[in-house]
Amino acid sequence: MTDIELIEKYVPKEKQKEAYELLKNNCPIQYIIGNVEFYNTIINVNENVLIPRFETEYLVEKAIKYLKKLNKKDLNILEIGTGSGCISIALKKNTNSLITAIDISNEAIKLAKENALLNNVNINFICEDIHKFQTKDKFDLIISNPPYVPYDSLVDEKIKYEPEIAIYAKENGTYFYKIILERLINNLNNNYLIAFEIGDKEGDIIKELVNKYLPNSYTLLEKDYNNYERYFFISDQNIFI
Repeated sequence: MTDIELIEKYVPKEKQKEAYELLKNNCPIQYIIGNVEFYNTIINVNENVLIPRFETEYLVEKAIKYLKKLNKKDLNILEIGTGSGCISIALKKNTNSLITAIDISNEAIKLAKENALLNNVNINFICEDIHKFQTKDKFDLIISNPPYVPYDSLVDEKIKYEPEIAIYAKENGTYFYKIILERLINNLNNNYLIAFEIGDKEGDIIKELVNKYLPNSYTLLEKDYNNYERYFFISDQNIFI
């Protein structure tokens, strides 16, 4: 469907004029209609959360593939920076797992809880800053699509509608990968998987971070459908063959 057709289908007639104006001003169609399809789920979105993208669907798909190679019946999963909750919801619907998902934004956590209810799944959502988050739990999967765009990057005009806190990161976009590895390496079970969505020029830097914090691990850098380096996977098992 075209954006116009989506507005005609999903936006009430009395609000369509306003919707067309937003579209003319480059507002993403997902915010205008209020939802997006993500990995066979419907996820409600608003300007408090990043719009789920098809690249992130591939992160979920690959994570599920590699988790199967770990041969675990029950999984304990942690997501960092859950936003709309789309990753955790997709994982919950496709794995036998307990999932904890954190985000610094109260508004994001509120929407993530609504999306979990919409999709009939139970997830432990916590509003918390990753710098302060503490847990004694051990996880089989830590997954994150954190802010990774460097502050000096040129970005699409539409991105101005999305929350900056979910987009930009210090240290050329790699700051949160360092924080996650630094703070959570002691919260990994044996036979673990870490799954990151990354910026297309960040793979080498993240590899250096992994060598520092998890020097005996196996890693895999994978490309997205547009042939950009987009996913970084880490495990203590050689599951990437």
